[in-house]
Amino acid sequence: MIRPWAYRAMAGAFLAVLAGCSATKTIREVPASSPRAVSASSAADARAASGGVWGKAEEVPGTAARNTGGDADVGVSCASAGNCSAGGNYEHDFSDARSFVVGEKNGTWGKAERVVINGTGVALISLSCASAGNCSAGGDYQVSPSNFEAFVVGEKNGTWGKAERVLINGTGVGLISLSCASAGNCSAGGEYVDTSDLTQAFVVGEKNGTWGKAEEVPGTAVLNKGGYATLNVLSCASAGNCSAGGTYSYASGRYQAFVAGERNGTWGKAEEVPGIAALNRGGHAVTGSVSCAAAGNCSAGGFYTDGSGHQQAFVAGETNGAWGKAEKIPGTGALNQGRHAGIEVSCASAGNCGVGGYDTDGSGRVQAFVAGERDGTWGKAEEVPGTAGLNKGGDAETQSVSCAAVDNCSASGFYTDGSGHQQAFVVNET
Repeated sequence: MIRPWAYRAMAGAFLAVLAGCSATKTIREVPASSPRAVSASSAADARAASGGVWGKAEEVPGTAARNTGGDADVGVSCASAGNCSAGGNYEHDFSDARSFVVGEKNGTWGKAERVVINGTGVALISLSCASAGNCSAGGDYQVSPSNFEAFVVGEKNGTWGKAERVLINGTGVGLISLSCASAGNCSAGGEYVDTSDLTQAFVVGEKNGTWGKAEEVPGTAVLNKGGYATLNVLSCASAGNCSAGGTYSYASGRYQAFVAGERNGTWGKAEEVPGIAALNRGGHAVTGSVSCAAAGNCSAGGFYTDGSGHQQAFVAGETNGAWGKAEKIPGTGALNQGRHAGIEVSCASAGNCGVGGYDTDGSGRVQAFVAGERDGTWGKAEEVPGTAGLNKGGDAETQSVSCAAVDNCSASGFYTDGSGHQQAFVVNET
């Protein structure tokens, strides 16, 4: 069972907010929950350096009383400034994993509320907001020691409804990605075990607030000769117009990346990412990120394994519904001398995207990188400015990228300091 959102190394869940997102290319540690107030002069200096001021991180209201097991995480999605929703997981009495949702209105966070579902080991994995107070979220839960089911839950006009089970003819269901194009119009996907005991990729859609029945991603059964396929990522540009990506096994122990598209509510056949077979000599490729700027105009990113057994990052673009060939991001070869790489992608408009990820240098140090695409052409990847000095422990990753406009993106991730502690960073592009 893949549960990619289960970063549970922290004792409690927190949120922080940035006022204003355009900035010069600088990097800084995320402000701590310090009792010391930010003075007017220091706020002005921060604004000059970053284009915006991060507020103090705060514990998610209401989670302390619930998180008696001392293990929580959270993810957030914002529809407009000061109007966001968040969801995450906490541990109840050191034994039972549960999920929560919480909303922010006009800059003030409400109290977290539990996602109630008839099962244990509940994990909220993905959340997406189409407009203020109108969001959907999903994840999975355990119904028996050997069986998981998936759930979805929706927020309408600021009120969260009841969680409901994803209907599919299978077991071991795991919801991995969810995207909402407009209020009550979302798509989600993940993996399940079919009646032949093979793991298959699925998609499920919500229309006008009602979730339909899940279906196997068309075409993946034909590709999936090795018996394992999963949908990892999904992005919707408008209601019923989405793109997705994942991986399938084409032979025992060998995996290939795929993409699939939905047009006007109907999913087309999944296809191997064009050009990836020539790159993926090592037999392990995954589509790990998709971002759609408009219907049929998306970008995907992921990694493949070259003939030397090293992971390399790739990007591929979709124009008017047709996917182009995967390409290695310029400059990553020089950066990535080791065995591991990964990537996240975000698009502001068709052909104008940003990516961030991580690679491994010749000494085994993991470094964070960023790169940009303008008018369909990718620029050279570079190590995130400033991380070389911070990353004394040799383990840094860009984990999230968001592009609001052409050449104006923000990224976040972590680095490891000289004491071996992971620290969070944010960086802005202008």
